[in-house]
Amino acid sequence: MSGRITIDPITRLEGHGKIEIFLDDKGNVDNAYLQVPELRGFEQFCVGRKSEDMPQLTSRICGVCPVAHHYASTKALDMAFGAEPTATARKLRELIYCGYIIYDHILHFYFLGGPDFVVGPDAPKAKRNILGVIEKVGLDVAKEVIKHRAYGQKITEILGGKPTHPVSGIPGGQTKPLDEEGRSEIERMARSCVDFAEFSLKLFADVVLANKEYMKLVTNPNLGLTTYNMGLVDDDNRVSFYDGKIRVTDPDGDEFLKFEAKDYLEHIREHVLEWTYVKVPYLKAIGYKGLSDGKDSGIYRVGPLGRLNAADGMATPKADAHYRKMYDTFGARPVNSTLAFHWARLIELLQVSEQALELATDKAITRTDTRNMDFHMQEEGIGVVEAARGTLYHHYWLDEDRLMKKVNLIVASTNNMGPICMSVRDAARELVHDGKADDGLLNMVEMFFRAYDPCFACASHVAGQAPLEVNLRNADGSLHRRLSNFD
Repeated sequence: MSGRITIDPITRLEGHGKIEIFLDDKGNVDNAYLQVPELRGFEQFCVGRKSEDMPQLTSRICGVCPVAHHYASTKALDMAFGAEPTATARKLRELIYCGYIIYDHILHFYFLGGPDFVVGPDAPKAKRNILGVIEKVGLDVAKEVIKHRAYGQKITEILGGKPTHPVSGIPGGQTKPLDEEGRSEIERMARSCVDFAEFSLKLFADVVLANKEYMKLVTNPNLGLTTYNMGLVDDDNRVSFYDGKIRVTDPDGDEFLKFEAKDYLEHIREHVLEWTYVKVPYLKAIGYKGLSDGKDSGIYRVGPLGRLNAADGMATPKADAHYRKMYDTFGARPVNSTLAFHWARLIELLQVSEQALELATDKAITRTDTRNMDFHMQEEGIGVVEAARGTLYHHYWLDEDRLMKKVNLIVASTNNMGPICMSVRDAARELVHDGKADDGLLNMVEMFFRAYDPCFACASHVAGQAPLEVNLRNADGSLHRRLSNFD
């Protein structure tokens, strides 16, 4: 009965991928692999470009998270040009970043992840989309979803010059100030987003937490991972998105590491797998022990659940109350359930909405001192932010002409590649038995990569060095010849 089940393409994600499930002689899962077959070469073709062009170039890595790449890049240039942004510029950057997280988290919860729990994981394929969600929650709710996602993009447009690919970040600051008309409009939208985030959390409680069948998946210990967790935190160890130190907590929830962005290479390495174009980062102090969890494995998680597990609380009062509620509900900290990413994502939506309102009501944000041009040139620049999907690293090396000599990117979905592979494998082992796998069951397997909101277009970024292996087999399945571009 041994065989293979292929899910190709996997759906409702950014980028492309497939899942290969291998069955043993009894029809149970021997192993499962998430493969990312696409390759994007930003690290390579940015070499030789003008350093000041990098925020525009790297924002094209992804049309869903361009703001994250834009400001990781801009922060790297702040360091490379030796120019600390002004207080006004920092506020503007934090505000546009709130707008980005608002529209991105709404996109995933309602459009990508939402069909699995609002419509149901085993609903007909034709219903597992935003139209099915609208049918379930009603047209009035759908209008609010569309409106508030548009609000997030409108904030990006007002502050960044474009609703999708901002052009406002420059070394030492921002290109233009915010006028009173724009501030007032953002305040109005942010106030509405706070209400919508609270509504979304109530919807989650009513639709997900009250659904016993879905909660069996959420609370199943075989469908969670006991990994390390990583995320940016402020001085009080609260969740931060734009700036802070990188904090890593261990599987017991205790602080393991806390370091500055500039020191990331002292703590993170990447492992190459022969069957995918995305590498697997791990903690250097622990080491790579394969795709396994626990204290002895250096694999860690980032993103909404990783951030909340790595922090001691949220940075705003309403979001912090929901943070406490989530951990009280699970009765433990950290929370290891992969599907809890969805709850954490909505708690973050509330935090950034509260922060957007706080920033927009600060009249000092309309000051005109938006750039520091007192440059002190450096050979390297490192910028780190929290993308919607997790911690994002940009590292640039510049030559004497300020051209790009070398580029290293560790993208959020790259950081999560190990956990995503493990979650897909464990879900397949738990759900597929006796060779039986209908469409609804395979969608449940997909739910466990989808919870991470992965962006595989972002994650596969190295050109020229990607591993490739071709196995030629005889008719009886035995290996005839192996062709490889790596040892």
